[in-house]
Amino acid sequence: MEDVKKILLVDDERDILDFLSYNLENAGYEVRVAQNGLEGVKVAQEFLPDLILLDMMMPQMDGIQTCEEIRNLDTEKEIVVAFLTARGEDYSQIAGFEAGADDYILKPIKPKVLMSRVKALLKRTVKTDDSEEGVIKTGPLKIDLKKHIIFVGDQEVNLPKKEFKLLTLLCKNTGEVKTREEIMDKVWGTEVVVGDRTIDVHIRKLREKLGEEHITTIKGVGYKFNG
Repeated sequence: MEDVKKILLVDDERDILDFLSYNLENAGYEVRVAQNGLEGVKVAQEFLPDLILLDMMMPQMDGIQTCEEIRNLDTEKEIVVAFLTARGEDYSQIAGFEAGADDYILKPIKPKVLMSRVKALLKRTVKTDDSEEGVIKTGPLKIDLKKHIIFVGDQEVNLPKKEFKLLTLLCKNTGEVKTREEIMDKVWGTEVVVGDRTIDVHIRKLREKLGEEHITTIKGVGYKFNG
């Protein structure tokens, strides 16, 4: 029997929580709600949802801070986080991805479209490379795939799961250009809808942590790892 997927809704508007809960529960999901960021982090730690739909503007703790706190939770479970917000500005979307969000969905959204996006987002929790073993060494980097540890020289660097998968893909093919389409397929999955800037944000964060010289942008094509 397939496990019931768990979804946490974090929004300060009760009407939106009721509307989303109704549609998601009718679709067979187990749903919990929180009406502010602080409550959302607490519920996330106890409930360990598969997916969190998170508003951007909330009292006590906004969506960006909430997403960052959720990403810092001490849990081995991969939680997908998507902003569901009326704020469509480019800088808001970039801030969302930099905080660790997997997707950015604009309100208002029709129920059928939302259900389709939720279904696609939840597919990310199924695709993992946890069974992969071994160590990759390239240039000053050493990646322990089993322990999920990265060293730059003697310094250990902690990476979120998507950044780890992206770096692993590039390092396995040092010197080879990986297209944006291939990166999206291998790291996020072909059936998942993500923002246009998702890959760019993750590449920028890797450069900040590893150094600018390791990853080269091939304009109009993709990226390669130089070693």
